[in-house]
Amino acid sequence: MLGHLLLAASGSGVVRRTVSGFPLTRKVVGRFVAGESAGEARDAVERLRDAGLAVTIDHLGEETRDARAAEATADAYIRLLEALRPLELGAAGEVSVKLSAVGQRLDETMALEHAREICAAAAANGSPVTLDMEDHTTVDSTLGILRKLREDYPSTGVAIQAYLFRSEEDCRDLAAEGSRVRLVKGAYREPASVAHQGKTAVDKAYVRCLRILMAGKGYPMVATHDDRMIAITELLADRYGRTIGDHEFQMLYGIRTDRQEALAGAGHTVRVYVPYGDDWYGYFMRRLAERPANVAFFLRALGGK
Repeated sequence: MLGHLLLAASGSGVVRRTVSGFPLTRKVVGRFVAGESAGEARDAVERLRDAGLAVTIDHLGEETRDARAAEATADAYIRLLEALRPLELGAAGEVSVKLSAVGQRLDETMALEHAREICAAAAANGSPVTLDMEDHTTVDSTLGILRKLREDYPSTGVAIQAYLFRSEEDCRDLAAEGSRVRLVKGAYREPASVAHQGKTAVDKAYVRCLRILMAGKGYPMVATHDDRMIAITELLADRYGRTIGDHEFQMLYGIRTDRQEALAGAGHTVRVYVPYGDDWYGYFMRRLAERPANVAFFLRALGGK
């Protein structure tokens, strides 16, 4: 129930203004967001690199319905990638892109061209790009843009949200050689007509999708903080003859950092999802919705404890 309320609040302008107005909110947000500028993001990436972790960096923002704002987001990614170039991260320095932030709801062709610009800048760094998946109304558009991007940038990946009923079939379509798929449970408020609603049902759907990807010929990117899912991933890797280098784990910035470092220390590729920028509200509320512990952390900080 709390999760549903928080997801509803993530789209509320009134709640946005209220939460953003708390004096301590931005300090708390710093646990989940690497900063507002490309320089702050670069510093966070350098610290993670030194800890043996890979990254995927997200310039926060979504639902852009203004052509200038979409262009500004694409430019922000290009500037970020230029700032990262001296670090020579290569494949360890990926970026994640929400197509709605570069104009998807305004004009798909515009979003595709902006995404191509970002892919070109990433390729100059030897880095891939992964398309974030948003609510269920964007899936077909996102997968269509993915197919076009992969014609020139075949390493382009995509996120698939396991809680959508359609996702097992999408995973079958994407489990081909060369394909990169980030499997997530899903973080948007979706109706019961298109998505599993309960935690148990979502977990089971995640495992079914995971099994399809691990049995396929692509490169699964297993986005989870759940020790059970990590253990299942390792069992499936053994079952399907996968090696430690042909899949990876992904976790969010600021969450379970000890587990991130332990997995990396055991030889796994662990990629940290690093968000930055000043449009942090929607992302922040979805992180609160995912885990009650995050809500408790937020309330304790607001209470000065």
